[in-house]
Amino acid sequence: MRDRLPQSTSDVLLSARAGQASVLRELLPYVWQEGRPDLHRRVVLAFIALILAKAVTLAVPIAYKNAVDYLTGQGPAGAEAGSTFLGLALVPIMLIVAYGVGRVLMVLFAQLRDMIFTVVTQNAVRQLANRTFRHLHSLSLKFHLERRTGGLNRVIERGVNGVDTILRMAILNMIPTAVELVMIAGLVAWYFGWIYVGVLLAMVVAYVWFTFFATEKRIAIRRDMNESDTEANSKAVDSLLNFETVKYFGNEDLEARRFDASMARYEKAAVRTYTTLGFLNSGQAVIFSTGMVVCMLLAARDVSQGVLTVGDFVMINAILIQLFMPLNFMGMVYREIKQGLVDMETMFALLKEPAEIVDRPGAKPLRVDNGAISFKNVSFAYEPGRPILKDISFDVPPGKMVAIVGPSGAGKSTISRILFRFYDVNQGTVAIDGQNIQDVTQSSLRAAIGMVPQDTVLFNDTIEYNIRYGRPDATEAEVHEAARMAQIDDFILALPLGYDSLVGERGLKLSGGEKQRVAIARTILKSPPILMLDEATSALDSHTEKEIQDALEQVARDRTSLVIAHRLSTVVHADNIIVLEQGRIVEQGRHAELLARDGLYASLWARQREADEAREILAHAQEAEEVDDKGAGRRGADAPASSMADDWLDEDEVLASS
Repeated sequence: MRDRLPQSTSDVLLSARAGQASVLRELLPYVWQEGRPDLHRRVVLAFIALILAKAVTLAVPIAYKNAVDYLTGQGPAGAEAGSTFLGLALVPIMLIVAYGVGRVLMVLFAQLRDMIFTVVTQNAVRQLANRTFRHLHSLSLKFHLERRTGGLNRVIERGVNGVDTILRMAILNMIPTAVELVMIAGLVAWYFGWIYVGVLLAMVVAYVWFTFFATEKRIAIRRDMNESDTEANSKAVDSLLNFETVKYFGNEDLEARRFDASMARYEKAAVRTYTTLGFLNSGQAVIFSTGMVVCMLLAARDVSQGVLTVGDFVMINAILIQLFMPLNFMGMVYREIKQGLVDMETMFALLKEPAEIVDRPGAKPLRVDNGAISFKNVSFAYEPGRPILKDISFDVPPGKMVAIVGPSGAGKSTISRILFRFYDVNQGTVAIDGQNIQDVTQSSLRAAIGMVPQDTVLFNDTIEYNIRYGRPDATEAEVHEAARMAQIDDFILALPLGYDSLVGERGLKLSGGEKQRVAIARTILKSPPILMLDEATSALDSHTEKEIQDALEQVARDRTSLVIAHRLSTVVHADNIIVLEQGRIVEQGRHAELLARDGLYASLWARQREADEAREILAHAQEAEEVDDKGAGRRGADAPASSMADDWLDEDEVLASS
């Protein structure tokens, strides 16, 4: 349930500010990290470089003023006398050189600050991105099934960019810029008087107020643009991941329309964003230019009255231009900070998403002695009011194979998810060697179980990487041996790049059977004490299925195996077959026993045998048709009689062998 929504605009603003302040507080530990004195030194050195840059920035207009005064004859008496160079007195030459050196030092100190602080910034970005990535993997399967991968990726991308923006602009610029404004005000008061300071402060206050006011108005538009961007990106990624499905149904236009609808919303929000940005920049220019004109009019009056020199007139202009940079920067910093905070809000909210499945305090690693599995009175529902498993109890003895069969939707795959602890049961217990799986660490539990899923999804990397994923520290020889046992070694070696061949996005460059054999090799390499096979041979032809079954039986020897079966022929040799229907166990026993009972299992077996026989008859018919076509083609080419006889002989042999 969501909390009560704010009812007024002021409530919304207060809630937003509170959330953004919380985000900043959570960000600071990533900058000043405990136990990292090297980063602490960099932060201090970066601030020193920044202060030096600001001090040089204030000295530059003074050098400019004095140079102008000397050149116009308004400098100190006798300054024109003495040595000359290129027809100029040395003093104005030195001031001009100092002015140039000052401008160079401004840039050098600023760049030095950025170079020093970049290590701090990027380290914070990496730490936060890594924490977010790890947190996403700690969240439950339910969370990921309810989210779009493209949207999550976009949230992280914008959040990380927001962190980088805030660290670079806010921490090292916002406070020093305010200090620079104070220093400039003191300089103006010393040289020009308090009237100028009053005009300056009025301009700054108006400029800052307008910037903050306009930026606050733009935040809601920015949020809308981000939501539209996330939606469009999610739909694009989802559509491309399902490329084959789109092609199967010829729905390219439908996908394009859905994507364009999201982009149209993004377009409107983006137009509003940049329109309001133009309004903001224009308003800032008007306020600043008004303040600058007033100060220069005052300076021109004082110059004409002999109160100020021409150098002073030039200096006030230089100071104001110099002031425009931090002022404009402060406006940009505020805008970027606000936008960065908006971008980070969702990411930090994601970090606060609680993990539903967590290790209990004091959880110990699972100790697997025999690998016995026990389900006792287990009930489970994904959603309240929609039970999937109802009071399930069964045992898998050590080293034995137990199969779970039943109609679609009976709850077979749910059992595998519960055993892996992707979900916690609502009632009952699941134990391995007498240890409740909720009392042990998740990492040790999953390390003890090898899984070959029905729908294998591979990483977009090499075949070797995907097999080695079962045990990353395995040797090359062990990887090849696992591939050989999974009956895929010959196929891999026949590829141009062998084990270095890329499998494509989600393994789309491989067939279903090839992907499944890679998954089997991966599990063989893991060599766990417990095997979970979710119809591991469903995508294989009959010949390959027999070979893989033999390999799996060899791998499963002396290991506890739990098999989710859809094709009953694959589990006829199981030590026990559990028959599920509507979340309950209705039968269990060995294959022959269940057939003798003439119950649900016998009915399922009869239907599958009929389907297998129909497929076999169809396959024979197709082979015969191919042979007929081949023979007709040869006779149509005026083949000799002996050849025609050979054709018929070949066909008979083919039919006989099939």
